Amino acid sequence: MAPTLIADPDAVTPEWLTDVLRHGGAIDESSAVTSFDAKDIGTGQVGANVRFTLTYDGTPGPATIVCKFASRDAQSAATGIQTLTYETEVAFYRDLADTVEISRPHCYFVDIVHGTAEVVLVMEDLAPAEQGDQIAGCSVEDATLAIDEVAKLHGPRWGDPTLRELAWLDRTASQGGMASMYTFFWDQFVDRYRSTLDDVTLAHGERLKSTIESARTHTPSALTPIHYDYRLDNMLFGGPRELIVVDWQTVQLGSGPYDVAYFLGNAFDADVRRGCEESLVRRYHEALLAYGVSSFSFEECWDEYRRAAHASMVMAIFSSILVGRTDRGDAMFMAMANRSAQMAEDLETFALLA
Repeated sequence: MAPTLIADPDAVTPEWLTDVLRHGGAIDESSAVTSFDAKDIGTGQVGANVRFTLTYDGTPGPATIVCKFASRDAQSAATGIQTLTYETEVAFYRDLADTVEISRPHCYFVDIVHGTAEVVLVMEDLAPAEQGDQIAGCSVEDATLAIDEVAKLHGPRWGDPTLRELAWLDRTASQGGMASMYTFFWDQFVDRYRSTLDDVTLAHGERLKSTIESARTHTPSALTPIHYDYRLDNMLFGGPRELIVVDWQTVQLGSGPYDVAYFLGNAFDADVRRGCEESLVRRYHEALLAYGVSSFSFEECWDEYRRAAHASMVMAIFSSILVGRTDRGDAMFMAMANRSAQMAEDLETFALLA
């Protein structure tokens, strides 16, 4: 029988942790958790991560694990419910994770009360891995790791028609009216952040009002699962594996190069990106071909990449208004918006959206 759901970190007990780890195959019936220490970790905007250091009776299991709960911030938790981010992450681990090859945390137990923030994921601890820094950016070497990993998400299920059977994965029916929603959020975004937005960001953000609906309705030649928030803050480097991708709260069907554009659009300052982006997109395309992807030329891949150049800017506009505000969050959203807008300017993205 599956363990009960405990969605409050303060309600966790040694008995519950024992049930969870037995359920996940980490310990057997001869072992039990007898005590633990708990410590908050990470800087999640919609989730709260807690590391549990465990003491055992019998053969010990993992020394530490990480449990992910809903955000303690009421506004952020409400956003998680409204945007289905909690539901989506649970569904990813239940229905999809084992069918793709991207490196992600091993999950011992996951559960949710549908339509609420009553959610928990119990995962392997990835220490001593270090979280990427969205504001500082990364090296080209680390970006190469990220490009290789995202191909392992897209390639195995590229164009798989059975993905449509996963109702939670197909968001197209729920994304109508994007233009009006975008205008509503953009106006608030500018009112709050005008002094820290680049001129190119203000110009592109305003121009998107008339083109975002056509961008949303574009149909790529093949759909695949995409992370949709593929950025450095959702990556851990230097742990048990070179790169591990976390926060599967936004995964959905989409165009694979969207994730590539989203990542490269805010992983570097513009001068670094300009020097490496075409070679990294080519590397991504070659990785897809190695999975047997056909009828998808590099030219088509490049156009899909260009088309998605505003991706992280749009995410910053919506997320900054929806989640609880912090100083680091503000700095992160400004980096995302300004770098992404400059990328779209460099790639002449509006020529594809007209």
